Amino acid sequence: MTDVLVRSPGASAPGLRLAVTPPSPADREETVVYDHRKLGRELNLFATDPLIGAGLPYWLPDGATVRHTLEEYIRAAERRAGYDHVYSPVLGKRELYEISGHWAHYRDDMFPPMDLGGEQVVLRPSLCPHHAVIYRSRAHSYRELPLRMAELGGMYRSELSGVLGGLTRVRAIQLNDAHIFCTPDQVADETRSALEMIRRAYEDLGIVPARYRLSLPGPGGKYVADPEKWRRSTALLTEVLDASGLPYEAAEGEAAFYGPKIDVQITDAAGRESTLSTVQIDFHQPERFDLHYIGPDGAKHRPVIIHRSIVGSVERVVAHLLDHHGDALPPWLAPTQLAILPLSETELPAAHAVADRCATLGLRARITTPDAGSLGARVRETRRIPYQAVIGPRETTHNHLSLRLRDGRRPAPGSVEEILTRIDALITAHSTELWPVGS
Repeated sequence: MTDVLVRSPGASAPGLRLAVTPPSPADREETVVYDHRKLGRELNLFATDPLIGAGLPYWLPDGATVRHTLEEYIRAAERRAGYDHVYSPVLGKRELYEISGHWAHYRDDMFPPMDLGGEQVVLRPSLCPHHAVIYRSRAHSYRELPLRMAELGGMYRSELSGVLGGLTRVRAIQLNDAHIFCTPDQVADETRSALEMIRRAYEDLGIVPARYRLSLPGPGGKYVADPEKWRRSTALLTEVLDASGLPYEAAEGEAAFYGPKIDVQITDAAGRESTLSTVQIDFHQPERFDLHYIGPDGAKHRPVIIHRSIVGSVERVVAHLLDHHGDALPPWLAPTQLAILPLSETELPAAHAVADRCATLGLRARITTPDAGSLGARVRETRRIPYQAVIGPRETTHNHLSLRLRDGRRPAPGSVEEILTRIDALITAHSTELWPVGS
């Protein structure tokens, strides 16, 4: 049985307080329950095929646009926060995972080794061993730390077929992962910074966390046997959570095999819970890989690794966005952001001019031509697109756009430049709002 200890918030830290209000059963009854598996196919975002295999979805063009936009958002956020990006192979020698501890503690969730040229290679279940090897590829001074290494990389889990479903449980995972190599006295600040990055990302994505969980080890041989390292890392995470003012629960049996972690839990409209984001403290792998830095005293010192993922896997976060927002993704994530609807062939040149201006601004626009049907039919066809711009004779004459919003509102007409600049500003700001109320 999982031991759960509810901790009340301590003193508030600026920028870290989040509204954590899970929906009540009564609220859930009034909420439309979206299913990302059904929506993913209806919206032509992703699909599966028996020839590719269970738990291995592929992304269609609109889904690839959502994924690319999300990945670029995360990379930009990480660059602003001082992360350096790397690429590492999805394969590694079995010996790599023996050193990291994955082979001893995580083997049942890994794909079997492949014999290659007299040695065995494995599809990686995690990116951290590769990043540890990259860190130790050259010497480091304490002046370089914290060293923040990030990668949107593939990893592979041998999930049982019975638990696979949609994008939430898959065998090929694209993870927003990062590892911070730091001194022991930098751990608390770096952990707080990671939590703040999670807060900002959730705000931009329109996600509300259900709860925060301090995930601790449980009984059994699943965990690295080093009580002192567990005590130190647990104390550090507890200190950060208590200082942040965030309510959290401590749960045994949920830690990574090498250390405790902060898990950010989410729920869908049906009340199903899963982990999206994590922050973990690791004293184990720096020792296993003999990582060190040269301190101010000229001696070698052992760094600490903070594992953190801001939005978890691309697959799971897209699943949650669909389960949460349905077919109304935040405008900055929508595959097509503006539908351009010329009334007749006469307005097609004006429609193409608007599309060209959208391309210059970086807006994703699509012209739905008159031969696709009546205006009413085209409006219904594009109703899921955040913005619809109708262009008739009056709009062409005055170089105006008449805008319709996905939620049914119709802002006052304005010049092409004014309307597009306003949409671009909302999207650049990663706003979840379609249009300012009252405008």
